[in-house]
Amino acid sequence: MRHNFGAGPCILPQEVFKQASAAVLDFKDGLSILEISHRSPEFDGVVEETVRLVKELLNVPSGYSVLLLQGGASLQFSMVPMNLLPDGGTAAYLDSGVWASKAIKEVKFFGKANIVASSKDSNYSFIPKGFEVPADSAYFHYTSNNTIYGTELFELPEVNVPVVCDMSSDIMSRVIDVSKYDLIYAGAQKNIGPAGLTVVIIKDEILGKTGRAIPSMLDYKSHIDGGSMYNTPPVFSIYTAMLNLRWLKSKGGVAEMEKENIAKAKALYAEIDRNTLFKGTCAVEDRSRMNVCFVMEDPEMEKPFAKFADENGFEGLKGHRSVGGFRASMYNALPITSVHALIELMQSFEEKYKK
Repeated sequence: MRHNFGAGPCILPQEVFKQASAAVLDFKDGLSILEISHRSPEFDGVVEETVRLVKELLNVPSGYSVLLLQGGASLQFSMVPMNLLPDGGTAAYLDSGVWASKAIKEVKFFGKANIVASSKDSNYSFIPKGFEVPADSAYFHYTSNNTIYGTELFELPEVNVPVVCDMSSDIMSRVIDVSKYDLIYAGAQKNIGPAGLTVVIIKDEILGKTGRAIPSMLDYKSHIDGGSMYNTPPVFSIYTAMLNLRWLKSKGGVAEMEKENIAKAKALYAEIDRNTLFKGTCAVEDRSRMNVCFVMEDPEMEKPFAKFADENGFEGLKGHRSVGGFRASMYNALPITSVHALIELMQSFEEKYKK
């Protein structure tokens, strides 16, 4: 058995793989899900159920639309200011990692980005705190989980402006209060489904206030009016996401999944702190549940441990090049048995190499 700790695309439950595979061969009456019309009643039902499950699992209040789009979170870096920031206006951004930094770069095409706080000088090893968001900001944008650096912001800062959040790597992993947000976006390939789908949850009333003409494909209103089918949607990604959201619901929903994720993270961090060969890379209070980053006390031991892990069936543990070391990504579908197996691996390595 191999254990997949890769940072993305995500691990999916085996039952979802089986169901999706079966639909590739026969979704309905011999037609594959890959060839069925996106305008058919059958696929209408898939879209409707996917949207309904997102709303149910996250308890999305009335007055919000759920969109199933393409382009990943990276396209949202541009769509957000295009749709929400008036020409010459200023939006507040929290710089907590690479993806937050990339989002900031896109704002200049539409207005100004005010970086209210940054941990860049410390290689993004912590979440900035104690910052203030000016009341005249068009919105405040932050990234809830930083996959590269292994930090996560669990509590929304108190602000008096609209809030936009990139939740690509921790959406559906813990309970959130959607009513505190005006726009949430997430690439699906961590906890929702396969790559190719982006989920956007948006408060309808915040749109149409920029005074800007927006190209139809980049206008949230076009996609709301078109029921996420303004153009041909990512059919297979949406279908597989629907299956995965069904699985999540059957597991007891987001609240139960959060309990499992807490247990997985607590167990692995405890071993990192105990083991004489390993150490964490970020502030303890900001440690991510989704992406656990760690290095060796002796950098010379990294290659031997990487080889040891590969020989014993572990995938995706190599850390991002900007951090080095190792990263264990523990998305919803990763069973806690895989976490226990990694802990045992680390203990075996310690026993083998400790001085």
